[in-house]
Amino acid sequence: MSVPHEAKPRTTAVVLAGGTGQRVGLSIPKQLLKIAGKAVIEHTLTIFQQADSIDDVIVLMAPGFVPDVEKIVAKAGLTKVTKVIEGGSTRNETTERAIAALGEGLAEGEDRNVLFHDAVRPLLSQRVIQDCVDALERYQAVDVAIPSADTIIVTRTHGEDGEFITDVPDRSRLRRGQTPQAFKLSTIRRAYEVAAGDPNFQATDDCSVVLKYLPDVPIHVVAGDEYNMKVTQPVDVFITDKLFQLASTAAPRQADEAAYRELLEGRTLVVFGGSYGIGADIAELARTYGAQVYALGRSTTGTHVENPEHVDDALSKAYSETGRIDYVINTAGVLRIGKLAETDNSTIQEALNVNYLAPVQIARASYKYLAETKGQLLLYTSSSYTRGRAEYSLYSSTKAAMVNLTQALSDEWANDGIRVNCVNPERTATPMRTKAFGAEPAGSLLSSEAVARTSLDVLLSELTGHVIDVRQQDPTRGASEASGFEQALAAVLTREEDMQ
Repeated sequence: MSVPHEAKPRTTAVVLAGGTGQRVGLSIPKQLLKIAGKAVIEHTLTIFQQADSIDDVIVLMAPGFVPDVEKIVAKAGLTKVTKVIEGGSTRNETTERAIAALGEGLAEGEDRNVLFHDAVRPLLSQRVIQDCVDALERYQAVDVAIPSADTIIVTRTHGEDGEFITDVPDRSRLRRGQTPQAFKLSTIRRAYEVAAGDPNFQATDDCSVVLKYLPDVPIHVVAGDEYNMKVTQPVDVFITDKLFQLASTAAPRQADEAAYRELLEGRTLVVFGGSYGIGADIAELARTYGAQVYALGRSTTGTHVENPEHVDDALSKAYSETGRIDYVINTAGVLRIGKLAETDNSTIQEALNVNYLAPVQIARASYKYLAETKGQLLLYTSSSYTRGRAEYSLYSSTKAAMVNLTQALSDEWANDGIRVNCVNPERTATPMRTKAFGAEPAGSLLSSEAVARTSLDVLLSELTGHVIDVRQQDPTRGASEASGFEQALAAVLTREEDMQ
């Protein structure tokens, strides 16, 4: 007779969002600051929403801002969030309120796993979450830390003379603590019960409470991630936004062909730059799934994207014939290479008109239609957007503008339910590239069909404000095996090569 497996304890993520934002110079809590088109706390909650090992989420929010988080949760469809409650005046008090909320409804003797995470760490990886949950199968307390790259010094202040070094600890044994910190609920509850008897009790994190008041409980350390940074200082806001900009976002593939048809049948796509290359492939692919597609291009429909009247007429026609516009895609572009000082005015004007002003006009003209359907605008950038190089000044700068336009509009249009994303293909076999560079070795370029498939996945996703890299896969390592930081770093290091 087989023995039934013991049921795994429920795992709850507690997102601690009690910060006020004073250190980043804000009048609102820093967790409500928007980065890459979403509030910081929404990015963080979405990570736990997508984590298979997390059953539910509780948010401890700064007093007075609970309704703001409730609105974010409802609008984003974060179904794992079961409670949003006010935090305390200190970190310790906030944790105590979380422990009390976690104990509600538990049967006698029942335990659960709990992960305490800072709301202002919006770049947490799924790997770290899973490692914490796995560690709780053996240990009662788990911390997350990374090695210190800096030498740490201990100082003492001597009056007006300032600080002086008193010790330099061995860096090889020093770690920088991160979150989440994970515990058996019974363990962290007991630690706080013991700590309550200490009139001088105060702590800045929860593992230190266990360390001091339950010294017999070992605290296991899980390897953290450099990417898992905390938004505390003004520079952190800038760095985090750039990391979101650079990190590769994977658009979720649909389950099967029937799912694509269900989502696209009867929808209307307007594709500017749809005469050939990526645009034409998107149009053809969408049609196979039953979408109504308007593929527009200079050589096929006489549509010049740099002409606002042509753009308005194309959108108006699609709307009058189908009664809706769900997706607007712009793949049109020109690639002009040469030294800026030697480039004539007409070439400069063409590059600005087609690569920058046209997408701006398309976005402006599309707004009213996409607001009606809660649709999506999809733009395209190039691997050169992160760093311009000689003889690519016009192309690189306009492609960088597409990323900024994407992020700005995703924020500006968020309340209207319009999503805005940007696809960043690596070197792709298109007629535009062939015209610029001639024939290139077989297999060295990404196919336009692969970019079109990813583009379709982006359109059907809930992503907004993202730059989605499309790259040829390394057959020896799946993309999912690399951390977000590793993917971002790899992308930066290879983009210069992609521009060649």
